[in-house]
Amino acid sequence: MISLLISGHNYQHDLYELIRAFLPEEEILFLDRVEEYSKVGYLIKSSLYEDKKGFVAISEISLYDDTLYNYKVDINSININHYSQEQLFKLAIKGSLFQILSNLTKNNMPWGILTGIRPNKIMHNLLDLGYSNNKAIEILSKEYKINKIKAELLNNISKIQRKHLYPIDNDKYSIYISIPFCPSICSYCSFSSLPINKYNNFVEEYVNNLIYEIQETSKLVSKKKLNTVYIGGGTPTSISTVFLDRIIYEVYKNFGENILEFTVEAGRPDTINYEVLTMLRNYNINRISINPQTMEDRTLKAVGRTHNSRDVVDAYNLAKKLGFSIINMDLILGLPGEGIEEVKRTLSKIKELDPENLTIHNLSLKRGSFYKKNIDEINPIKQSGINMEDQIQEYINEMELYPYYLYRQKQISGNLENIGYSKKNMECLYNISMMEEKETIIGLGMGAVSKFYNPITNRIKRIPNFKGINDYINRIDELIKNKKEVLL
Repeated sequence: MISLLISGHNYQHDLYELIRAFLPEEEILFLDRVEEYSKVGYLIKSSLYEDKKGFVAISEISLYDDTLYNYKVDINSININHYSQEQLFKLAIKGSLFQILSNLTKNNMPWGILTGIRPNKIMHNLLDLGYSNNKAIEILSKEYKINKIKAELLNNISKIQRKHLYPIDNDKYSIYISIPFCPSICSYCSFSSLPINKYNNFVEEYVNNLIYEIQETSKLVSKKKLNTVYIGGGTPTSISTVFLDRIIYEVYKNFGENILEFTVEAGRPDTINYEVLTMLRNYNINRISINPQTMEDRTLKAVGRTHNSRDVVDAYNLAKKLGFSIINMDLILGLPGEGIEEVKRTLSKIKELDPENLTIHNLSLKRGSFYKKNIDEINPIKQSGINMEDQIQEYINEMELYPYYLYRQKQISGNLENIGYSKKNMECLYNISMMEEKETIIGLGMGAVSKFYNPITNRIKRIPNFKGINDYINRIDELIKNKKEVLL
């Protein structure tokens, strides 16, 4: 139990998330007065006040009546030009809390005070403010408490991304299309995916509504410039080739053929065959994903996959034979029953295939996934405490891959990150745009989220589509109206 008493500020959510990063199993209780502390578990006090020299943030942790640690940060000691007073307050408040939690747990979190999904946005913002790369790294390390290795990682990624993101073009946009059906639902998955055997009767009506949304949305962006298209899911190739063909045809018909990058997430190798790959090649789809998650057959069966590792190899080789120049493969570290040796065997097999893009996820177990409650029993990597990063990096170097985008998730294994790697000049442009939020993304289909970017305020306006298939089908005109209100 953690009792949290805040005074002088209202950053409850930020402190809650930071405490959870250090002490994920502890219940956190907010107090209004110190007298409410029941002397069960720790009491953390976080205060912001002004003295003669300026504002000061102080954090203190105690057990019963004994103060264990306290740490004070003088706001004037934070030297970041152009940061607002609110930004400086938040840095100081979180920084002081970070220090006492590090002292208590003896755990110096590699991502410092950051608990959000997109840490690279901070690097871009610092560079946009005119700081050099070296100075930005220094600020990330000193003020955000990020360790030097992670700060260097953000720097390397930002160098690749900025040539695609800048100069900012307010008329440029990308499209995400959701095909929510899957052959089966993996036990670690928390997405709003629909098993196609159960929902097969909905597919045609869903496709018809999706095409209607494509047609109506295209009228709203006729004066803008389409950058990339990404068809994801679910597993888009789980629907019939005829339906997927119709969707892609309508994209070209309504938005034009001048598309810099067109990705289709084929995903599951048990949905990939000569017919669907030939159709995609005929439409000049220049990037696909074939996602094994692991090359261990026992694990694939355990998580509910209906294919084996041989199917992955066959699907990959067929795609290469048909001329796909960029193939992405996804892997997940921390799957049930997998330890160091299983991960190394998987990486060795992926190395033999040599994909142009490789995305490595650390397992994030959310409430919607079956394994959330049982992670300690099923995850040997978590139990062993062995750091896989150095061993993974050896394979990455041998494949001549470079990190080009990164994001984090809550409840992620080891409080680490997910990284997308690419061979030189083969980065996925959509992933960069989507993750760094410097471009409008229009989401079409069930559960898709549109993110409208305002370059003046550097802010995003989110408009989600309905997550349920019945709502999506029956209330499609509401979704189009929502987009119209922003775009026109």
